[in-house]
Amino acid sequence: MIILGGLLFTACSAEVIVDEVYVTPEPVVTLNQVLGDYELWYVDIERTEGNAEIPFLQKAFTLSFNNGTLFGNNNLSGIGTNGDGFGIDFGSYTTFGTELRVAHDQDGVYLLEVDQLANNEIRIYDSVSNTSYYLQGHQRNDFDYDQLFYDNIYFLLQEYDAWEKVYTSEFGVLNEFDEENYLKFLPFGAGDNFRSSKDINGIRINDVLYDYTGHYEINDIINSNEKTLTLDYTYLDNELFELRVINDSEIELFHTLSGTVYRFKGRGYIQFKNGKQAEKSQKLTKRIKKADFMKRSQ
Repeated sequence: MIILGGLLFTACSAEVIVDEVYVTPEPVVTLNQVLGDYELWYVDIERTEGNAEIPFLQKAFTLSFNNGTLFGNNNLSGIGTNGDGFGIDFGSYTTFGTELRVAHDQDGVYLLEVDQLANNEIRIYDSVSNTSYYLQGHQRNDFDYDQLFYDNIYFLLQEYDAWEKVYTSEFGVLNEFDEENYLKFLPFGAGDNFRSSKDINGIRINDVLYDYTGHYEINDIINSNEKTLTLDYTYLDNELFELRVINDSEIELFHTLSGTVYRFKGRGYIQFKNGKQAEKSQKLTKRIKKADFMKRSQ
């Protein structure tokens, strides 16, 4: 009976095998991969949140994250060609999780949080100052450098210590501006933000003595990349010009009242790499001039 019972038990028992379902894990996209997916990250300064500033973000038009090296375009002069479009080397960066650590050559070290809002959009948040910047990704071959350039002519004029008159047309009515040979444009918020001088051509920029001061204003000409430049002299009348950019260091001014054409060449190029360019006085104008760029370029 014992033997028979054992045989029956053995015969009735069966091995049950439960098939395990193998689920392929979803690939994990790292922050380093997100930053490297786009060659250029446009800093949409208009969307900045918070009352403080992150200097290297505040003064940059674009940033690029390339194998641990941080590049950026702070200047309009040479944009699209400087560093093959990437700009200049600002410093280095590392990532861990959602944290971005930036060691900027001039501005120091920042520990920042990065959120991916869309395939080509990120938010960079500084918890210390409670400030957020929004960046939009582009490749160099689809980025509209020209539109960025013309939307920010204000900053091109500020990228030289002075603009020296190098040409006056033979046509046009004689006027007082014929005698002015140097123009200097300063950031907004610094009192009078343009200066003009009658000093002779060819002298050292540091030796130029300015005879007039005032404020300048640039406005769009409809359906054109050309602009109008108004020089509002202190205690004197205004002068109105049509402004045309010949190249990164030369501009042409058409004096609408007299019909005279002038050309000015930039002298004393200012490389906007150091922290001096992160003044709050520039924040407003940068926001004004860059506000619509992404809408126009899309």
